[in-house]
Amino acid sequence: MNGRRPGGEEPAGAGAAWDEFVQASEPGSYLQLRAWAEVKRVNGWSSLDVLAEAPGAPIGAQVLLRRPRPLPWAFAYAPRGPVTAAWRPDAVAPFTAAARETLSAAGRVSHVRIDPEVESDGPLDTGGSLRAALRAAGWRPAPAIQPASTRLIDLTADERALWGDLRKKWRQYVNRARAVGVTVTEAGEDELPIFYEIYRETAARAGFLIRTEAAYRSIWRAYDRQGLARLLLARLADGTPVASLFLVRSGGRVVEPYGGMTQAGADSRANYLLKWEAIASSRAAGAHTYDLWGLAHPGIAHFKAGFGGREVRYVGAWDLVLDRLGRSVYGLAQRARVVAARRRHGLGSGVMPAPGTGAEGGGEAGDG
Repeated sequence: MNGRRPGGEEPAGAGAAWDEFVQASEPGSYLQLRAWAEVKRVNGWSSLDVLAEAPGAPIGAQVLLRRPRPLPWAFAYAPRGPVTAAWRPDAVAPFTAAARETLSAAGRVSHVRIDPEVESDGPLDTGGSLRAALRAAGWRPAPAIQPASTRLIDLTADERALWGDLRKKWRQYVNRARAVGVTVTEAGEDELPIFYEIYRETAARAGFLIRTEAAYRSIWRAYDRQGLARLLLARLADGTPVASLFLVRSGGRVVEPYGGMTQAGADSRANYLLKWEAIASSRAAGAHTYDLWGLAHPGIAHFKAGFGGREVRYVGAWDLVLDRLGRSVYGLAQRARVVAARRRHGLGSGVMPAPGTGAEGGGEAGDG
């Protein structure tokens, strides 16, 4: 597979080959697809690939790099990477060696952060074996950027089984929404402003930061180009939009990184019908997993638990320090940047970015 090298152009067809590699991985994240690098490029992030041969299957990551002025060091981050079709603890060492070699050619890099979608103590981390391999290779636990836990729904079951997996009260809410005339429809780019107004109202009510409307349009275009984006809107009987979900797909996994509802959406239970339709239609489209994407607080966790599936906690974020002085200076500068950004928005220290923005953990992968 041809990949990008520091300071070089991507060979023709390499982007498609990389995306095939990511979508064939298990799991393979939408944040590792070329579309995400495209989205982040306008915010000053460059990207390169780290790829290594490993026992079982190749392992690799699309790494984003940003050099915050006036620092001479770049920060490297592989969102939801690395990925591989055959996760094994003995894949960590060759990946680490490849990361050191590739990033050393990219100039001065303080550290690289990874946060693979591997379940802690799950079948790919039996007895903590993957985390032990990371430590042995020089990686150390780091602050989270992406959600540390999520809820996954197995879509290989038939629709009747999925429906039965909903809590009884949740099924009643779905039926109540239908009874009062709530409908769910597919939307396109022209209806992104509707999604954004609902999302902005949700953010104001819940107290989290979101991006600009233009940023979500950029995400839509990057993924819709490959048929990997969906926008669903729930409307009241009179046509008023009251809830929305922005879905992204990678391989057989559908993720819902962005969504919200108005107060009328909550009162009519439109959000319950919307979520169920997103799950059922993803199964009908051939997906094998529905990722509810993050359990930010107990209220959200409770709501999502009602749709079935199982809670998954990941092995977390890990840093490989490449320059100790650079890592220390970067940490100080990053904390100052976050404080300044929150003051600029008139928000307190407890206000968090929106789940799924890639800005959790202090905004290191955010818009900046």
